[in-house]
Amino acid sequence: MNRHRLLPSDEAAAILELAGDIADRELAPLADAYEERGEFPREAVRVLGRAGLLGLPYDEADGGGGQPYEVYLQVLEELAYRWLTVAEAVSVHTLACYPVATFGSPEQRAKYLPDLLGGDLLGGYCLSEPAGGSDAAALTTRAVRDGGDYVVNGTKAWITHAGVADFYQVFCRTGGPGAAGVSCLFADASTPGIVPARPERKMGLNASPTAQIAFDDARIPAERLVGEEGTGFRIAMSALDSGRLGIAACAVGLAQAACDYATGYAKEREQFGTRIIDFQGVGFMLADMSTQIEAARQLTLHAARLKDAGRPYSIVAAQAKLFATDMAMKVTTDAVQVLGGYGYVRDHPVERYMREAKVLQIVEGTNQIQRMVISRTMGR
Repeated sequence: MNRHRLLPSDEAAAILELAGDIADRELAPLADAYEERGEFPREAVRVLGRAGLLGLPYDEADGGGGQPYEVYLQVLEELAYRWLTVAEAVSVHTLACYPVATFGSPEQRAKYLPDLLGGDLLGGYCLSEPAGGSDAAALTTRAVRDGGDYVVNGTKAWITHAGVADFYQVFCRTGGPGAAGVSCLFADASTPGIVPARPERKMGLNASPTAQIAFDDARIPAERLVGEEGTGFRIAMSALDSGRLGIAACAVGLAQAACDYATGYAKEREQFGTRIIDFQGVGFMLADMSTQIEAARQLTLHAARLKDAGRPYSIVAAQAKLFATDMAMKVTTDAVQVLGGYGYVRDHPVERYMREAKVLQIVEGTNQIQRMVISRTMGR
């Protein structure tokens, strides 16, 4: 994927080149087989960790890469271009590191972040529940203080990396109803009483396990409370602002892969003695796909640059997630159309791209939620 990028440093250019090289060598050759088997590529994620690509936006003093968010998002785009499952894994892991990195005590940061950001440990983010995916403030999983531990009971749903993660950020109720009663606990996945269910049977991203997790009298040490009691909802929402940008970047990379594949096909495929790209109906479709991808890319990077500058970016992040993921759904569908019948069979990757694009409109807050967030600010 050759892009004319505006990067903040030579180091950023080297990081992007490294990410592309690793993705070409270690990810792209595995994608089809792992997706077919539904097998999570744990070793491939470890390779990214050893290369320093799992903690890019966090401070070097904590074991991270010290890179601007705009650089991290372009790395995600490079990974998603080759294999969305792995790009999503990096995005979710980065999200799972956020509470400790941003709200953790100095002791927690020193003790946990080097391993979290170094890539040996993989994270999961336990916010959604079976009865309340979008209404996070209504969660019912409860943590009760018992001596030096919190005893946690309840069920989390739609948890990426369930069963393969090494740690989970668990949002649970320590107080009364509503957002003010929610807290955040950092839990080892091996804790007795944390029990992942059978993975969901999904439309796409089959190599990325998603499942419910039951908490049955799981005892989590009180020292693993992140922030103070009652601040969990604020932590969760703050994390999702940056997490939405990760999903937007994944959408851009996936859409670019679909567009490039469809363009290559249209240059080779002939009908009536003419390349189909030279038919206006096909050529204009590809032109629209390319334009929408670039618009999504720039909106996503604009939000990242606002974040890097310490300026408010929540609304632009919602706009980027909304636009980029709707765009990816449209572009991947159009890529299938360009290939015609061949687009509908598994001999070509565009059918997988289309199935994978759908989930991006749902995760990290559905696009209906993004529209609600945006419209509420417009009504003030």
